[in-house]
Amino acid sequence: MKYRFIHSNRTTLNIAALCRLLHVSRSAYYRWQRTQSSARQQRDDELLALIRTIHRQSQEVYGSPRIHVELRKQGIRCGRKRVARLMRQNGLRAKMVRRFKVTTRSRRGQRYAPDLVQRDFAVRHPNRVWTSDITYIWTREGWAYLAVVLDVGTRMVVGWEFGARLTSTIVTTAVSRAIHQRRPSEGLILHSDRGSQYASDELQTLATDHAVSLSMGRTGSCYDNAVTESFFHTLKTEHVYWHKYQTRDEARTSIFDYIEIFYNRKRRHSTIGYCSPVEYEQQLKLP
Repeated sequence: MKYRFIHSNRTTLNIAALCRLLHVSRSAYYRWQRTQSSARQQRDDELLALIRTIHRQSQEVYGSPRIHVELRKQGIRCGRKRVARLMRQNGLRAKMVRRFKVTTRSRRGQRYAPDLVQRDFAVRHPNRVWTSDITYIWTREGWAYLAVVLDVGTRMVVGWEFGARLTSTIVTTAVSRAIHQRRPSEGLILHSDRGSQYASDELQTLATDHAVSLSMGRTGSCYDNAVTESFFHTLKTEHVYWHKYQTRDEARTSIFDYIEIFYNRKRRHSTIGYCSPVEYEQQLKLP
């Protein structure tokens, strides 16, 4: 039989009456109460230790949803609200800072490819649609530029290049690496904005040689290339803004660690069922 006792500001629980009702001594009741409280605290402490470890291993970018998923992957059964409570009580949160601003440079007279994607990023297979863009990273030596190529189907960064100059070479190198690594079949779409680097003769020749269809969104619309924009926001807020790079080489090494070691292999992505890109591709049983 279960009993429920209601507390109010005017009425306190009569412990003696409760003990008589349950046929136990008051000392036994207090001992049981201390034991229950201690056991719950011990379980919370053990769970908190696991949460701290996962939070640290994620470079402090995971909030409670991703940490809860990671705990479940490790066979730890617990509620998401409980994880959120323990993180809140202990000051653990996903680090997040200001958003970054995108700048695209176009040139008059250049020919642009049509938009073959039309903001439809609901792709569930690899090597069907890739997106690409360039972002700026500040170092004490001056600006550096990062071009990336992402597979929309798996959210994998399949190619990237880092350089001191904003030229078409940085894009063609990133795309060439992606093609060499992935060896896509004919029909692949490479989607980008209308930056001059993506309208270059070099990239058009590379695309033609490998049967890649170029696609371009409108100028000044971040939503037309939302997948890459989202990646750059994640990269900047989770990683770049937390470092002060002295040299471009230092920045390159840092970007390599984030993309190749953490993002592609470890970071859980909500769009692909809270898997990392590598884990998701393994589930697809790719060759």
